[in-house]
Amino acid sequence: MRTTVGIIGAGPAGLLLARLLHNAGIDAVVLESRDRSYVERRQRAGILEQGTADVLRAAGAGERMDREGLRHDGIELRFDRRRHRVDFPALTGGRSVTVYAQTEVCKDLIALQLRDGGPLLFEAEALAVEDAGTDAPRIRFRHEGREDVLECAYVVGCDGFWGVARKAIPAGLAQVFERTYPFGWLGILADVPPSHDELVYARHDRGFALLSMRPPVTRHHPSKEVASLPTESFVSRLYLQVPDGTDAGTWSDEEIWDELERRFETDDDWRLERGPITQKSVTPMRSYVHEPMRHGRLFLAGDAAHIVPPTGAKGLNLAVGDVVTFARALTHQQETGSPELLDAYSATCLRRVWQAERFSYDMTALLHRAPAATAFEDRLQLARLERIASSRAAETDLAEAYTGFPFGGAGGDPLR
Repeated sequence: MRTTVGIIGAGPAGLLLARLLHNAGIDAVVLESRDRSYVERRQRAGILEQGTADVLRAAGAGERMDREGLRHDGIELRFDRRRHRVDFPALTGGRSVTVYAQTEVCKDLIALQLRDGGPLLFEAEALAVEDAGTDAPRIRFRHEGREDVLECAYVVGCDGFWGVARKAIPAGLAQVFERTYPFGWLGILADVPPSHDELVYARHDRGFALLSMRPPVTRHHPSKEVASLPTESFVSRLYLQVPDGTDAGTWSDEEIWDELERRFETDDDWRLERGPITQKSVTPMRSYVHEPMRHGRLFLAGDAAHIVPPTGAKGLNLAVGDVVTFARALTHQQETGSPELLDAYSATCLRRVWQAERFSYDMTALLHRAPAATAFEDRLQLARLERIASSRAAETDLAEAYTGFPFGGAGGDPLR
């Protein structure tokens, strides 16, 4: 097989890149080791920055997002039993975020790719990237029980932290920056309407808590008598800070709801709605950056190059920034013959990556209680939160970072 761009991984980064290249008239092949059902069920991030939502719309993949996603114009910070709302549009010139799950983004992009894009091969396991430092890189992969080779002009590794793409960069050229945290997030999905209409980030002496949600899903009533009457099923997504290595199965449903109530407590009459918990899992917390993000004709994107703690809601959005940067650079080369933007890919992406790492680290340090935290450190956290609540400058800094810095496309086009 031969193509211009070989894309490893059919997560949102790989799928969006394939769409952007298709729209630019550049052929690509996507290899995904999992089956389609797995990709469309894989639960991940659900907060889209303003720029990410704009890119999906410009790429022709925003129709269902605009119809079913939830626009959020702010978040609420809770600390010391008080509530403070951060108003995004008022602080950022109109920017907001959209709650729309990664699973839904993938479904939309898969449907578009299968309808009018290039080859998308599921259960096609990439085994290695070969000759990355040459003008003719190759992806060796296994599909339908036999090994094959995809010959490319460029390879983009969107295959996550455990993928093969990053391993093709010689160790002597790589520099790794990382930090692990002594806590994780116990996350639940619950069949209950959200207890607040925006995300709530709570700092508590017992640890951090987050109230989030998924857009309502329309389901048909199982009874034949009312089968024609669809009902909306509301889903809440909530998280608790727990010690690193915690087993989600050791927490009963009642213990989880009780602890959430403690950490979200306020001095007003706000109440946490309880409901059946349908899923429990623990997410470890880490920061990771691999430099460079390019070697020869191999380019890394998304989790293959960087990981952020989820506090800042940056993971998916950073991956979108990477593939938009690559698509712009390759289109520029095709149109002008200049490799200038491709040569600058790693440096361009890393500027955005490190700002996201900074913000995600700051949010994590602001809201989580370290296991050995002292009373002095507790008071510093509260002082920082007080500063955000009382200073428009501090509040604006948070709002600008949370909603995402613009992609800066020419003429206002997020893809140019």
